[in-house]
Amino acid sequence: MTTVTLAPYRRVLSRPSLRRTLVLGTLTRIPMFATPVLVTLHVVTTLGHSYAMAGLVGAGVTTAIAVSGPWRGRLLDRHGLRAVVGPSLVVSGLCWGTAPWVGYWALLALVTVAGLFAVPIGSVVRQAVIAGVEEQDRRTAISLDSAAVEVSFMIAPAVAVVAATHWSTAWVLFVVQALAVLAGVGIWLLDPPLRTEAEAEAGPARHGLRFGTWFRGPVLVVLGLVAATAVMLAGSDLAFVSAVREFGSMGLLGLVLVLWGFGSLVGGLLYGALSRDVPARWLLLALALVTAPMVLATSTLQLGALALLAGLLCAPTITATVHEIAGLVPAQVRGEAMGWHNSAMTAGGAVGAPLAGWTVDHYGGGAGFLAVAVVGAAVAVVAFLLTGRRPVTLDR
Repeated sequence: MTTVTLAPYRRVLSRPSLRRTLVLGTLTRIPMFATPVLVTLHVVTTLGHSYAMAGLVGAGVTTAIAVSGPWRGRLLDRHGLRAVVGPSLVVSGLCWGTAPWVGYWALLALVTVAGLFAVPIGSVVRQAVIAGVEEQDRRTAISLDSAAVEVSFMIAPAVAVVAATHWSTAWVLFVVQALAVLAGVGIWLLDPPLRTEAEAEAGPARHGLRFGTWFRGPVLVVLGLVAATAVMLAGSDLAFVSAVREFGSMGLLGLVLVLWGFGSLVGGLLYGALSRDVPARWLLLALALVTAPMVLATSTLQLGALALLAGLLCAPTITATVHEIAGLVPAQVRGEAMGWHNSAMTAGGAVGAPLAGWTVDHYGGGAGFLAVAVVGAAVAVVAFLLTGRRPVTLDR
C-alpha cells in the first residue's frame, strides 16, 4: 500500500551540505529562467528588432545548451565539478558580460557561445542530491530539487519583467548574469560530491562505458518519456496564452500560470513523500489525461482550475524520469546521462511550442492542449509496450 510520509524529507533536510546545494542551485536557476524574457525584451525594445529575431537568439541559446549537455556531463564524469564549472564561469561570464552592450549579430554569437559553455547546473545539482542521500531517499531529494526549480520558474520571469520596465534592459541583463556567476562561484566553492564514496572508488568514466553498456533500450525509452513530457509542458505554456486570449482575459494569464506552477510544486513535494515509486510512463499517461480536458474549458476560471490539476503531475513526471535514469546507468557516467536528460527536455520543448502553435492556428485556442496530450499519451503507450512488466533497473 502506498502511503505519504514526511520522514524522507526530514532525513534529506538534516544534511547541511545538501541544503546548501539546493539553495545554491535555486539561486543559479533564477537567472537562468529570467534570461529568456530579458533577452526578448532587450532585442525588441532596446535593439529595436522583431520578435522573430528575438526568437532566433533564443533558438541559438537553446540549441547550444542542448548540444553541450552530454558533452559537459561527460566532462563532469571524467574531471569533476571544479574542472568543469570554473572554465564555464569564465567563458559564459565574459560572453554575458559583453552581450548586453553590443549589436544584434554580436549578441547572437556571444550568447550562443555562452550556451555551449553554460554551467551544467541541472546535472551538477541532481548528481549532488543523488550522491548526498541514501538510495531509499533519492526520489525525495530529486523531488526537493524539482520543487526548487518550480519556485525559480514562478519567481524569475515576473521579477525580470518588473525590473526591465523600470531600468535599462542592458543593465538588468548584465546584473542578472553577474548574479548567475556569483551563484556559480558558490557552487564551485562548495564543490559537493557528485558520487558516493563507494562510487568514487570505481574511478572516472572510461570510453567503453559510454554507449555500449548503458546507452541502450531502457535508457532510450526513458529519454523518450522525457522528451514527450517537455512537448506537453512547452505546448501547454503556449496553449494557455492562446486560450486566455480567446476568453478575452489576458490580464489573468499570470494567475493561470501561477496556478499551474503551484500545482506542480505541490505535486512534486507529494511525490517525494510517497512510500513507493511510480513509473514515469504511468505519470506521463496521467499527465496526458488531465491535460486533454483543458480543451473543454469555457472560461478562465475553469482553465485555472484544470491547470492546477494538471500541474500536480508535471514535477512528479520529470522527477520520475530523473530517478529512473539514475537507476539505469553506472555512477561513472551519471553526468553524461543527466546531460542527455537535459537535452531531451530541451528538444521536446523545441517541438512542443510549434506543435501547439500550429494546432491553435488551425483549430482554435484550446486545441493545443489536446495535441500535446495526444503526443504524451502515445509515447506513454509505446513505453508500456516496450517496457512491459520489467522493472526499470540496470543489469550490472
